[in-house]
Amino acid sequence: MSHVTPQIRNFATRLLAHETDRNNSAQETPIDFAVHKKLRPHLATLMGNGGFRALLSRSLALGSLEIVWLSAVHVQADGSLEGLEELYGEVEANEFLEGRVVLLAQMLGLLVVFIGEDLTLRLVREVWPKVPFNELSSELNSGNRGKHENKK
Repeated sequence: MSHVTPQIRNFATRLLAHETDRNNSAQETPIDFAVHKKLRPHLATLMGNGGFRALLSRSLALGSLEIVWLSAVHVQADGSLEGLEELYGEVEANEFLEGRVVLLAQMLGLLVVFIGEDLTLRLVREVWPKVPFNELSSELNSGNRGKHENKK
C-alpha cells in the first residue's frame, strides 16, 4: 500500500528540482540519485544502516508498482542503488526523472507514516537548509491533516 499523497509527490518533485538547480547538472549525472545519497547519513543516524536499506528497499518495491523499470534496481549492502547505469540507456530521460520522483516520494511517504510529518520535515530541513520550506511544509501537512484529525 502506497502512502504517497499528491502533496508528498509534489514535495518530492520540488526537492528534486531544487537539487538539480543547485547542482546545475555539473556534479550530478542523470543516472545519479543524489537525493537519496544525501538522505542516507541522516536516515542511517535515525534508524541505522539496516533501517535505511529496509526503507529504501520498501520504497523501491512500492515505486516499482508505478514505474515498472524500478523493479530492476536493487539496494546494495551499503545502501547504494544497483542497476541504474544499465537502465539509463534503455529508459527515456523523462521516465528516468519520473522514477526518481516516485522513489523519493515513496521514501517521504513512508517516513511520514513511521516518524510523522514534523520529524520528516525537520530531517529534510537538515539536509536542505536553503530550500524555502514554508510553502512546501504547508503543502505536505495539508495532505495529511484529515487523516490525523479524526484520531483525536
